[in-house]
Amino acid sequence: MSHTPLAVTPAIKAEILAEALPYIKRFFDKTIVIKYGGNAMTDEHLKDCFARDVVLLKLVGMNPVVVHGGGPQIDDMLKRVGKVGHFIQGMRVTDADTMAVVEMVLGGQVNKEIVNLINQSGGKAVGLTGKDASFIRARKLLMENKEVPGDLLDVGQVGEITKIDPSLIAFLDQGDFIPVIAPIGVGEEGETYNINADVVAGKLAEILKAEKLVLLTNTPGVLDKAGKLLTGLTPRQIDDLVTDGTLSGGMLPKIASALDAARNGVKSVHIIDGRVEHCLLLEILTDHGVGTMIRSK
Repeated sequence: MSHTPLAVTPAIKAEILAEALPYIKRFFDKTIVIKYGGNAMTDEHLKDCFARDVVLLKLVGMNPVVVHGGGPQIDDMLKRVGKVGHFIQGMRVTDADTMAVVEMVLGGQVNKEIVNLINQSGGKAVGLTGKDASFIRARKLLMENKEVPGDLLDVGQVGEITKIDPSLIAFLDQGDFIPVIAPIGVGEEGETYNINADVVAGKLAEILKAEKLVLLTNTPGVLDKAGKLLTGLTPRQIDDLVTDGTLSGGMLPKIASALDAARNGVKSVHIIDGRVEHCLLLEILTDHGVGTMIRSK
């Protein structure tokens, strides 16, 4: 993929900026929760695009909050220490050794790299995990077995969120900091839990009463059975797509988080293609979206 800048005349640039104005006005001082993952996190050029987009959103008066995953990076590190990652129904099985790797990779390596990227682009990013000020409280998740109704699966130190305290994020926003959050929660006894990043982003968007939740993925958005992009969906239409099997696998936790957020006060949820340059700006500041928007009604 070539990254040669297009020759754009000053007049066209001015027109583009003017087109963004109504969106900047509408979303001024609004919170936008962004789940950052997939190719956008591994391709060098896309990483720069993402960081610049986040800084621009902050500078025009929005409050971006970034929640990141790190699946590929965790898998790489597990391989290096001779462990193989296992998944059940899209959730990573997390024993104590795996949890130590997850915390090191997510809370350390990946989190600090994103913080650094945003700061290099002129932002003021601060890295956090749910352990900071115990702001993401969690308990052990027991998953329902899809094969055997009523049976519960133990997937190790995987957590479900019991409570999020928004005060730390509010405090950072006031100081013009950009929070960058690793999806790790803390239990009553101080135990560490690995939580699905889509779930953390969705719950955080609800608690922060976000205007938007944006999930970056490695697909163009939600596709129908024929592979065609579905651009605007309601929660009811999504229920139908899950029932008829159109949506499955790794898309399920994403969709479940998106739906919960849409049903619980987040005005719109966007599942967008993180492989598109400046996908955040395209989705938030132009008429030309790059994915699926789920409306709350």
